[in-house]
Amino acid sequence: MGKYDEAPLLAIWETTRACDLACRHCRASADAERNPDELSTEEGKRLLDTIKRAGDPLVVLTGGDPLKRPDLFELLAHSVKIGLRTTVSPSPTPLLTPSAIQRFKRVGVARMSISVDGPDAASHDSFRGVKGSFALAMRALETARKIGLETQINTTVTRLNWRRLGDMARLVERTGAAMWDVFFLVPTGRGQTADELNAEEYEQVFGRLYELSKRTPFAIKTTEAMHYRRFVANKRKQEGKAAAPPPGPMSRMRGINSGRGFVFISRTGDIFPSGFLPLEAGNVRTDDLLETYRENPLFRQLRDSEQLGGKCGYCPYHNLCGGSRARAYALTGDHMAAEPRCDFQPKPPAKLQAA
Repeated sequence: MGKYDEAPLLAIWETTRACDLACRHCRASADAERNPDELSTEEGKRLLDTIKRAGDPLVVLTGGDPLKRPDLFELLAHSVKIGLRTTVSPSPTPLLTPSAIQRFKRVGVARMSISVDGPDAASHDSFRGVKGSFALAMRALETARKIGLETQINTTVTRLNWRRLGDMARLVERTGAAMWDVFFLVPTGRGQTADELNAEEYEQVFGRLYELSKRTPFAIKTTEAMHYRRFVANKRKQEGKAAAPPPGPMSRMRGINSGRGFVFISRTGDIFPSGFLPLEAGNVRTDDLLETYRENPLFRQLRDSEQLGGKCGYCPYHNLCGGSRARAYALTGDHMAAEPRCDFQPKPPAKLQAA
């Protein structure tokens, strides 16, 4: 039995897709208004109860902008009450007031994550599509720092900002954030293929992140760049260290991938292996979330690294990494195809060499 066969380590609930931003890369192609078919307050509480049955997963309430839901604080309070490690990912808009952030702290939210995609107002606001978004994000992070609410900064790396990662790291340090989560663009929703880096540029970014990780006071992790784990393992071996990183985000995320330690629930209750992989496996209104995670053929296939195609199938890092299943699907139409943005060339097995 695989490590993540029974329960996810991370559950993300897209509480709404409504948002007042117009982000260039938005996975969800967010809407101006809420969908009337969103999970109700009671349905949301039942969903959280089901997630809790999985043990001790981390749950993230995200969007769109979760502050668009009037019942957000009731849902957060319920999640905390039943013992879930609960985080929230609001959008930096006028809804994210100091009062709202103080309420996050009072209800027991473990961490607030804010997206910042440029080290200054000009770069960030252009990316987010709304003037003043950077200032709101900085205000929110400073408010959280003052009241002792742990924060995380999320940055989507694209052709627009990949050469400014050093500036971004300095900004993350100034805010006092506990973690910098570096997202790598998947061309879905409003994300455009033209903004995505190529495989060689990925490796350059990996090298920069690895060197930064040695000296930053905050943790660095990646999203939809599973091959960064391979990069780190190789670098540590070259430096005479154990391939496995010390305890922290990188070690906790080892092997996690779409449907493998990870589950995503849409605003209307649809169950997906990832928010970036639009392959539906059921709906929490009619299907048990954990049963779907454990038994649905799509989830079972995604957890079976022996079914990976192309070079991912024979790569020695296929259990540690496995490539982005979302990017493979977006660029090839096959969710089990080889990671399109990986330039590592594993040695093929003898039978393939002979062919």
